[in-house]
Amino acid sequence: MVWVTTASDEKGRQTVFDYLSKDLPHLSPVGRLDKASEGLILLTNDSEWAARLLAPETHLSKTYHVQVGAVVEQSLLRSLQNGVKVSNGDFWRAMDARVIRGGQKNTWLEIVLDEGKNRHIRRMFDEYEIKVLRLVRVALAVVFGESAKAELACIDI
Repeated sequence: MVWVTTASDEKGRQTVFDYLSKDLPHLSPVGRLDKASEGLILLTNDSEWAARLLAPETHLSKTYHVQVGAVVEQSLLRSLQNGVKVSNGDFWRAMDARVIRGGQKNTWLEIVLDEGKNRHIRRMFDEYEIKVLRLVRVALAVVFGESAKAELACIDI
């Protein structure tokens, strides 16, 4: 199942909202996943809260499980954490990177980012000519204040 994380799509693709009940209040995604990624998305009806959460100075951590088509050495993990100069000249880094499990041809990693540039993880691995086979967001570090009135729901699609 492929869908995009937007309210409407100019290409006519299905969106996450096609799978939600029509009687829910207005919801907006907090951040997004590109169409080649999968995993956790957060929807809210509080756009001000979402804007504060996504502001660059917030440094909201996002955790991904990433399968790459290579056997990954510790030196590569250190390089990802120290920073990688990507094709446009920017310097990007992972807050944390560790091996979850390895095989003879590929490796599953846990990558934590504190910023969310477009195709951040994929573009870092492109610099090492390593193909990202799967990218799954598994966690967002979200803090709900004491006064926050939140109703949380998990919807399996």
